[in-house]
Amino acid sequence: MTADLAVYAAGGVVWRLVDGKLRVLLIHRTKYRDVTLPKGKVDPGEMLVETAVREILEETGIRTTLGAPLGVSRYTLPSGKQKIVHYWSAAATDEAIRASAFVPNDEVSGVEWVSLKKAHARLSYPVDIEILEHFERLLDDGVLRTFPIIALRHGKALSRDDWDGRDALRPLAPRGKAQAKAVAGPLQAFGVRRIVSSTAVRCTSTVAPLSKATGRRIHETDLISQDAWEDGTAGVREVVGRRVRSGKPAVLCSHGPVLPEILSELALATGTMRGSYLSDAAALETGSFSVVHISATNPGSGIVAIETHAPKA
Repeated sequence: MTADLAVYAAGGVVWRLVDGKLRVLLIHRTKYRDVTLPKGKVDPGEMLVETAVREILEETGIRTTLGAPLGVSRYTLPSGKQKIVHYWSAAATDEAIRASAFVPNDEVSGVEWVSLKKAHARLSYPVDIEILEHFERLLDDGVLRTFPIIALRHGKALSRDDWDGRDALRPLAPRGKAQAKAVAGPLQAFGVRRIVSSTAVRCTSTVAPLSKATGRRIHETDLISQDAWEDGTAGVREVVGRRVRSGKPAVLCSHGPVLPEILSELALATGTMRGSYLSDAAALETGSFSVVHISATNPGSGIVAIETHAPKA
């Protein structure tokens, strides 16, 4: 099946606790008369994580942020095209549920909070049940509630040959500025609450659109700058340790040579076995980022999941 015959979509398993009991959200679709998980097709220019948050909001009225990835379902549409759907865990806060303005419509006739047992019985499609089983594994492992620490490589900067000033002042190239704008939405999908950046202009400029969109200031530090890394004065362990202890969603914007140490320190801080997957997560193109999901209740139990995303800019 060639890529041009594929239809990409994204969604999530939306969950909450009611009197200490877990409930997941199912949607009843009007046209198809089925019961499924909230999901929908990618809009032009969107990254998958943006699609997941937008579709959950449109179909349920609930604004969520994404937790750990739950896998991918694939099936063939009547047209012969393959549909590829990426899913994430998505916790629904009481505030978000109260703010929901959902009303039955031509697409979704109703939404329903049910137990996992009832969800298995009511879901119309085996592919949805497989995603639900991935969700249940997180629950069984005690790592359903997570927080992300995101390692972001700055956008494309002007080349050194085209810049006469100090390297730390080298600005973003036009492509880098486009990348900075393109990743602001996807980073918001993970509920980023803390923005930490190298003091280099190419880093602070990369997270500037995110800062503007969220109203959260940029915390600049030399401890994850390339200059400090090259002269041996970097303090990656200090920065990473502080973020893991805080338990809050954060993005760390840094440089290609520093990223492997950031990922390594995240593994060390969470008691995770090191392996080639860390190198893969650190080998980011400009403007790309890796999301490290960590247990909110037991950060020392190891990294729950890692996913990598690249902007289309």
